[in-house]
Amino acid sequence: MNRNLILPFLVAGMLFSCNESAEKKSDETTTTAEDTTKVAEEAPITDPEATEVWEPEPAVVSFNDKEVPSDAIVLFDGKNLDAWESTKESVVNAPWQINQDGSMTVVGGTGDIETKESFGDMQLHIEWQAPQVIEGEGQGRGNSGIFLQGLYEVQVLNSYENRTYSNGQATAIYKQSIPLVNATKPTEQWQTYDIIYHQPEFDADGTKTKSATVTVLHNGVLVQDNTEIKGTTEYIGKPKNPAHGEGPIKLQDHGNPVSFRNIWVRKL
Repeated sequence: MNRNLILPFLVAGMLFSCNESAEKKSDETTTTAEDTTKVAEEAPITDPEATEVWEPEPAVVSFNDKEVPSDAIVLFDGKNLDAWESTKESVVNAPWQINQDGSMTVVGGTGDIETKESFGDMQLHIEWQAPQVIEGEGQGRGNSGIFLQGLYEVQVLNSYENRTYSNGQATAIYKQSIPLVNATKPTEQWQTYDIIYHQPEFDADGTKTKSATVTVLHNGVLVQDNTEIKGTTEYIGKPKNPAHGEGPIKLQDHGNPVSFRNIWVRKL
């Protein structure tokens, strides 16, 4: 074959080989770059001690003869009302009646009472008993209330065989949240509320950025499950959201002689 014809074929072959080699190197470079993004798998944990956490150690809580936790603030133990005051400016001391059985009873017409100390996030335990003489019906039977931070009412009412509007029966967040069930015991028995409350948050301008939430157990039964509190629990109208800090726990005088005992709170 003519040498002049062979030479172009050789040059073309060399160029093709060079291009193929360059493409392979490019592919290898790309593959190598992709491999660097892979996350190495962690070696499996085979030692159980590797997942044990020893610090911090939770503080020890003990209990007294009334089952009150040692880190709780006792608000009423049946002896006096020193932790409480009237909400009326003209009244110095809390005017409700202390009974021989270690309970206190609403004295109708004397007004609400509230704690002298203010609270934010809290765990509250309170026991109450409806009047033993059953009078009235609906909202008129054994009515009182527990106001968290003085603004948000967990309803107290004799809801045993006593129908009323559902968002106003015992353990309702008044006019806002219906309890999951009615766990009210018969009238002659004491009722127990255990309340876990987290206060609302507000920004520097006083605008609410986070709602309060509440969980309530009524006689050991869950009736409010991390429920959002939309604002103040108004008798008439929509909830309001005034900016505020910590506030007192208030017990309501609704004119019915409801009794309370064994009240304590833990700050969270």
